[in-house]
Parts: sequence; C-alpha cells; structure tokens
Amino acid sequence: MDTLGVFNDIKTKFKETDFGIDDSVIICGDSLELLRQIPDHSIALILTDPPYHSTRKKNIIGDTSFSKDEDYIDWMRQFAIEWKRVLKYNGSIFCFCSSTMSAQLQMMFLDYFNILSEITWTKPNAPGYDGWKQKMKKESLRQWYPHSEKILFLEGAEDGNLFKSYFGSQLTKWRKTAKMSMKELAEITKSYGKINHGGAVANWEVGRNIPSKAQYDRLKDALTGAGVNGIPDYEDIIRPFNVCKDVEFTDVWTFENVRQYRGKHPAEKPIDLLEHAISATTFEGDIVLDCFSGSGSTGVAATRLKRLSILMEIDPKWCNYASNKLRGEYFFGNELLTRAQ
Repeated sequence: MDTLGVFNDIKTKFKETDFGIDDSVIICGDSLELLRQIPDHSIALILTDPPYHSTRKKNIIGDTSFSKDEDYIDWMRQFAIEWKRVLKYNGSIFCFCSSTMSAQLQMMFLDYFNILSEITWTKPNAPGYDGWKQKMKKESLRQWYPHSEKILFLEGAEDGNLFKSYFGSQLTKWRKTAKMSMKELAEITKSYGKINHGGAVANWEVGRNIPSKAQYDRLKDALTGAGVNGIPDYEDIIRPFNVCKDVEFTDVWTFENVRQYRGKHPAEKPIDLLEHAISATTFEGDIVLDCFSGSGSTGVAATRLKRLSILMEIDPKWCNYASNKLRGEYFFGNELLTRAQ
C-alpha cells in the first residue's frame, strides 16, 4: 500500500481547511461528516478520546448532548461503522471511555470489531501533585471513587472463522484457490505439528495465532507459486503488536496524569501514553487518526515517532491550539527543537 500517497491525497482533499504541517492534517468540523471523506482501509490506527457522556462535563463539547445512554451509544455506533470502513484490515483501535459506559460500548463494538483488551489507566498523579482525589471529602462518597479510565483496544472482525480473523479468512480462500490441503501447505512451509498434521496452518485459519515473518514469506511463495495472485506483504495483513518487558505490557497502565496548567484541555491525555499506544501497534510512516483530537497531543506523539496523523476537532479554539503546537515545535528524540532548527 502506498501509504504516503494516500496521506497526500487526503491532505490535498482538505487543503482549504487543513491546519496541519507536512506530516499531519488538522481539520476543524464534525468528525462524523469528515470521516466519510476518508478512503476505505487507509488508516493503520485509530487513537481517539470521544466525549464520555457519563461525566457530563460542560466544558467538553458533546459530553452533555445526550439525555439517555442509548442515544449516546447510537451516536457512537455511527463512528464504529465508519471506523470499520476506514481501518486497514490489520489496523487497531484505542478508544478511551469511562468505566460507567465501557460495558455498553463493548456490547455495541462487538457488532463490528474484536475486543482484544479493556485497558485500565490508573491515572497516578505526579509526586507533590495530589489533585482532586486528595481534596475531595471521602465521607461523602456513595461508591468507589472513579480514579481510573478505560481504554478499549479493538481490531477488525471478519466472519468466517472461530476468532473472526481477517488474515485467517484470507488464508483459507488462498489455500482453497491453490487446491491445497492444510497438511500440504503446512509441509511446504515447514509449519506442521507432530499430532495435528495441519499444524500451524489450522491455527492460522481459525485466527488462534499468526505466522512469523519467515513463515509468512514461505507461505506467500508457496501460494503464489500455485497460482494465487495478489497476496499482500506481511506488514499489510498481519496486525502489528510490539511490546517487551521494558514497557507496559499488561492491561493496567500507570502513565502519570497530565498536571493542571493554564489553558490545559479538560480531557488532555499524557503524550507518553499516546506514544506507547502508537509504537506498539504501528510502523513508521503509518497513518494515525484521532477523531476527537482536542489539543493535538496525538499529533505530537505521532510526529515524534515518525508517523503521519489526521486530527479532527469540532472546536476551532482547539484546532488553532493544535496547529500552533505542531507548527511551533518539531521533535527529535528527546530533544525539543523549534521549527527554525
């Protein structure tokens, strides 16, 4: 896939309203309408923080727009439909939400995606900064204080196999086109098991796990040699996921909350958290989409990691803020550079 070409086409499409810099597009408007102009299967990662609804904050657009939970879920369903359309077949989604709405959102998302994790972000405060958690009157509580937030981690779902794996369904089609049995393909790719002669191929087809890069290359060569055309490269069909013991690898994240400062966005997320999500699930040069971009932190994280970003925000104030942030700051490693440098 020519990712840069797709990104440049999107940038050209929005050139009259784009606030962004070379590696970002910042568009002011209703993101649901803007989404409908994004090409099919062009986005590697959707990393977004929609209004939570349950928090009812008047300083966040959309947070008080719905009187019923059902109305909010119906609104989010419209995004889910568009997200499924624009997401690459091996793409990922991180959707922030409140603990109160997480279950209802998951039930809706299951119509379109596989839910891989419900991440709990514990939101610890920096040393010496207690925040509202320490100031509020504990004796007034009628339930446990909601100090965490949820992040739903999703991938696209494809009917046709046990785990709704797109790669699994494609592999089945390719193998049948090549008129090979699972056992034959497993032997050719050296992926057979001692008991299950279909070996790893059987597991791949039901979506239980994935081949390594070396296994996939052998598989692609075998199927192409058998007359199957159009098999994509590994990076365009296997969902990237890269973690290790030195980073957060569980579904409990402990990135520090953003400390209050003058002009802070009311729902601002820490850049190191966003960087972690992006680096774990994308390659350099991939396109990251944020439909509720606020102050533009997702764009900053993407730029630092040499990814492209599309930021959508309904409030002109925050579009300008994000634009100034990205135009005034270039990042190289841990060094903050000005544009002039």
